[in-house]
Amino acid sequence: MTSKECVRRVIDREPAPYVPLGFYVVDHDTIEAVIGRETYVRNKIKTRLAFWDGRRDEVVESFKKDTVEFYTKIDCCDIITFKEAPFVPPKDYVPPKVKQLDDTTWEDEDGRIWKASELTNDISVVHVPDTAKPAQPTVADYEGPLNVEHPDPSVFEACDYVIEHLGADRYIAGTAGGLTAMVNVPGDSGGLVGYYLLPDVVEAAARRSVARQNLEDAWRFRPGQDAVFFEQDMAASKGPMLSPQVFRAFCLPPMKERVGRARASGRQAILHNCGNNRALMDQFIEAGVQCYQSLQTIPDMELGALKRDFGERLTFWGGIALEILLTGTPSDCRANVRHAMETGAPGGGFILGPSHSIAKGTPYDNFMALLDEYTRLRDTL
Repeated sequence: MTSKECVRRVIDREPAPYVPLGFYVVDHDTIEAVIGRETYVRNKIKTRLAFWDGRRDEVVESFKKDTVEFYTKIDCCDIITFKEAPFVPPKDYVPPKVKQLDDTTWEDEDGRIWKASELTNDISVVHVPDTAKPAQPTVADYEGPLNVEHPDPSVFEACDYVIEHLGADRYIAGTAGGLTAMVNVPGDSGGLVGYYLLPDVVEAAARRSVARQNLEDAWRFRPGQDAVFFEQDMAASKGPMLSPQVFRAFCLPPMKERVGRARASGRQAILHNCGNNRALMDQFIEAGVQCYQSLQTIPDMELGALKRDFGERLTFWGGIALEILLTGTPSDCRANVRHAMETGAPGGGFILGPSHSIAKGTPYDNFMALLDEYTRLRDTL
């Protein structure tokens, strides 16, 4: 049985020959250690600077070749997302004019200031020029015709290459037009407050968002894609950002429509959602989510408890603590893999993976210990 078939069975809650392994995303230092050279894959600082410098094709070639080589070499990962080989600028991309201010700071032609952080491995906007305060929106602002143009095919060059070279037997968890659950309207009465002060506007914004995403599905659904990997964070470590009652009234209907479209296309539905979402789990299942990924290492999101309460209706993907991968020893990582497999494997409906990602700074020996312990246990549980 191929990885593709095994993962599909696990997500459908059907008998499968082994527990699959999947990573939400793997950062560049681990990829470099495996393939033996530098890469643009998940090196967000290096990638942005190269795009600004007009080296688009060089970056995309790295995304394509290095991603395929990494997953071919480790060989035991069953699921591939589009995180290492995302959509890219088109071939006719014209980079913005950017002026370097110092070793870590840049200013673009719109006056925005960008700052690089080695800790987060990213370049982020830290200053936006003063602009007029956005007016309080109205329902009318979210009405009228939508114009969504199909992008140039070269936008999909990297992800389609990965599907072509790995998708015959690996499970591809790709993207879609997006997920609408929580929405953020602008202005002083926006954000979370908008759900209480501007309920009609929030509902209109959600309808508009869903309509746009539905149109974008036509090109974001890629041939050979097995699942739609939806992403939206809706909780902090103590609980959801909105009460279950407010979530049901405002967020569940658009979420159900978006997940339903993915499943109607023949693809499975996976949700990446950080934080303590236990109070919303029943609604995720009601919306049609089949697999939940990102099990934060807090008591309410403990794998055994989640499987006990929701495991007959939902597959869980996780179990390995990001903190142990980053700061533990190889022995700690092996013990964590064993515990996760012993907790998650009984009864099926479980995919092994980190609580979030293989983050920058993960020791190579810890990553290899994870793989070795997993392959040792894979066929015995």
